[in-house]
Amino acid sequence: MADIRESLVDHKAEDIVVINLKGKSDISDYMVIASGQSSRQVATMADRLVEVAKKHGVKGVTPEGRAQADWVLFDAGDVIIHIFRPEVRKFYNLEKMWNAVLSDPAEPLAT
Repeated sequence: MADIRESLVDHKAEDIVVINLKGKSDISDYMVIASGQSSRQVATMADRLVEVAKKHGVKGVTPEGRAQADWVLFDAGDVIIHIFRPEVRKFYNLEKMWNAVLSDPAEPLAT
């Protein structure tokens, strides 16, 4: 998680939150949600995070939505990562959806 945080911060991600899914969902242990101001920034953040995942031995990491880069999603093993442009993030509002299901709210990731 520290390398994910570092990569997002290094690439100027905004509004980074972590949702703890441990013991609450079979899909992953954590969900990370972040925003980038442009499609180019979102794509760059996704590319760097794929490198981080591969460095940690996660195989088959293929970002979905990379071509348009409005919303890029990928599964990095125990962590699912969503990177949005702000208006797309606001529209889908994943934090609200997951907070309604989970007892622990999404937590901002300290930068």
